[in-house]
This record gives sequence, structure tokens and C-alpha cells, in this order.
Amino acid sequence: MQATQLHPLWHDYPALQPELQQVMQLMEDNINIADTAITDAILAMIHSGGKLLRPAYCLLFSQFKDTDRQRMIALAASLETLHTATLIHDDILDDAKLRRHQVTIQEQFGKDVAVYAGDYLFVVVFKILAKYSSSFRSIQLNSENMEKILIGEVQQKDRHYHLDMTMDQYKEQIQGKTAELFALSCFLGAYESGQSERFAVRARNAGMAIGMAFQILDDILDYQETSHEIGKPILEDVAEGVYTSPLLFALQTDVRQDLLPLLRLQGNITSQQREQVQALVIEAGGVDQAKQLATDYTNQALKLLKKFPDTPARAMLLQLTQQLLTRHN
Repeated sequence: MQATQLHPLWHDYPALQPELQQVMQLMEDNINIADTAITDAILAMIHSGGKLLRPAYCLLFSQFKDTDRQRMIALAASLETLHTATLIHDDILDDAKLRRHQVTIQEQFGKDVAVYAGDYLFVVVFKILAKYSSSFRSIQLNSENMEKILIGEVQQKDRHYHLDMTMDQYKEQIQGKTAELFALSCFLGAYESGQSERFAVRARNAGMAIGMAFQILDDILDYQETSHEIGKPILEDVAEGVYTSPLLFALQTDVRQDLLPLLRLQGNITSQQREQVQALVIEAGGVDQAKQLATDYTNQALKLLKKFPDTPARAMLLQLTQQLLTRHN
């Protein structure tokens, strides 16, 4: 079997590469559907260069105890499948044309195929869980997590173009949208490997902090990088009324009066005006404040991770989490 190409991030983690390659292969092996268009669409998404962070955290937290590696690889695959399904549906709602520098499924194959593709992946998630989970608890947690992701997306939709959105509302939103799945990944890795629920809850808490930092950094990238670097147009979120931490911090400063006329253009804002928003947010220190918020969550995560047993798995968890703070894509 030819090794699956992994994201360059994993070049520094040779011990983890074989299992991540097996995660991707297992995902591919579970795509058994007669419709060629949907199959091609899903496989294109799976191989579009995702970082596989959620399965990686699951696998690493499962390494604190000897356990069935094939079962842990399968559960890690279910997490990445769930993540992929949510991305496909996100792109439909956002009418996104690009993701990971590639044309989205909904743009290339149409919204109907994209809906079917996302729905089918949800089925695959539970098919894998039913086969490999050691208890109903894991299946229950996955279904609860799906609900939290949905609630996070609904909250984001309800707050579109909400100029008085608070930082607490933003944190609540990204917790549901992103951090919950990181938390679940860490919990399942620990719990399904045979650790106590107390140990697994500690893993979940670390994962929640990691997920919060990750999403805040993702939001910062939109204000720091070019369209080519992030694989999609800059400030797409602003045009769609999704306001993130750099902008929210900037709106608390004197540049608010300059930002409001631009933001009130809503979906009619031009590329040039988006660049104006980007410049104003940077000038106001919004990006720097968001970076500090991400640093705070990262430090919280590192503090929690250092309390786990001193093993190669912990060393990789610390290295990976620290590395995410300085990522550029």
C-alpha cells in the first residue's frame, strides 16, 4: 500500500506518521458508495492537505497506556471523518469557493452533491464507532459533540453582522464550533485506551484549551496573511458578518468610528475595503491582543499537559501544542 502524503507538520513526528497514514487509509476504505461523483468529492476532501490534528491528539493521548492500536486508529479516523463532514457543510452554508487552496466540494460538484457527501460522512462516523468503541459512552459523547458543533454554528449565524458582539459571545461560539472537537479527541484517546474517566476529563480540559487557541490563531491568520497563503480570500468572514477576536478587540478602540462605516456595507464590501479593515484592525492592536488571548489559552494547555506522566507521548503533545502557536497556515 502506498503511503498517504501527510501535511509537512508531521515531518518532525516520525513516530506518529505511520498511524496518521493508517487513519487516512481507513477513512478512504470506509467510503463505500455507488455514486461516483460523491465518492470523488469525498476522496478529494480527504486528500486535500488537512493537518489531522484531531486524530493526532486522540492517538497521542492513547499512548499513555498499552492498548489496541488498530482500535485507536479507527476511533481517530472517526474524529477526522466527523471534522471533514462539518467542513463540507460549513462550505455550503458559507458558499465558499476555496478551502485548503483547493476548490470546495460545493463549488466543484454543486450543493446537492456536497450535502449528500457531508451526510454520508456522518453515517461513516457512527459506522466506525459502532464497530470499534469499547462502550456506549464514546458514541454518546460523539453525538453530544455533533450537537455542540451545530449550536456553535447556529450561534455564529444568529450573530452575523452583530456590531456589538461581546468577547464572551465569541468565546462561546468558537468553543462549540472548534474547541469541543479537540476536547472530544483528547478525551476519547485517553478514555478508549483504558484510562480512568478522571484522567480522560483532564485530557478533555487540555484539549478544550488547545482548541480555543487553535481557532483564535486561525482567526488571526485572516488579518496577517495574503489570500494565497491562507488558501481563501482575506476577510471572507467579515464580508459574511462573522466577527472574530482581532476585529472585536479593534472595535473597542478609537478606530471603531472608522470601522463601522465599512462593516455596515456587509456583503457589499469590496476587496479594497476589506484591506482597509485589515489595516485598521492591525493599527488598533486587535491582532496583538488576539495573539495574547491565544497565548493565554496555549499556556493554559501546556500547564495542563505538563501534569501528565513524563513519557514520549507527553513530549510530543507539548511540542505539537507549542508549535501550533507559531504556525503560519
